[in-house]
Amino acid sequence: MSASNPAPLVLGSASPRRLDLLRQAGIEPNLVDPADIDETPLKDETPRRLASRLSGQKAAAVAVRHPGAFILGADTLVAVGRRILGKPREESEARAMISLLSGRAHRVLTGVTVIAPEGRSASRVVESRIAFKRLTGEEVDRFIASRQWEDAAGGYKIHQGAGAFVTDLKGSFTGVVGLPLYESLALLRGLGWTG
Repeated sequence: MSASNPAPLVLGSASPRRLDLLRQAGIEPNLVDPADIDETPLKDETPRRLASRLSGQKAAAVAVRHPGAFILGADTLVAVGRRILGKPREESEARAMISLLSGRAHRVLTGVTVIAPEGRSASRVVESRIAFKRLTGEEVDRFIASRQWEDAAGGYKIHQGAGAFVTDLKGSFTGVVGLPLYESLALLRGLGWTG
């Protein structure tokens, strides 16, 4: 494909946050086509390896459906030590996660994989470290009632109400939201994307 007729860009994610972040950077994917894969961690899989594996599997699953396109896949997870916090399925699980994060530091890891039209690929895992203030019972109750924990790794979205809990953040803010923009664009451009 020539620079005047670049290959299409497919975002392999259902996350509205990832699409919003790309748009903030002035990038409009040609298509959004989420991958549907099993995200269960493997036995003894570290958080970093899981984020890397899932972003790669998501991108690969979407690439099969869109030959000739650039594919961008990503996966974000929250980790406390080696313990991986996925997306809570119910209120009690969300409450347990927020209570665990209260008053302590944790890591947010986002794996990003780009697959070029001819099949070359590149990946990165971007890790950020976040500390939450110690939350009162009332703050936890109010947060759970807000339902902002739904569809969020670790039970929170930093760009919403939980942003008020953050006392320290080292790393990529956009990575914590769901897509580290600097690294994602570097991967795309490194593989020849010119959009």
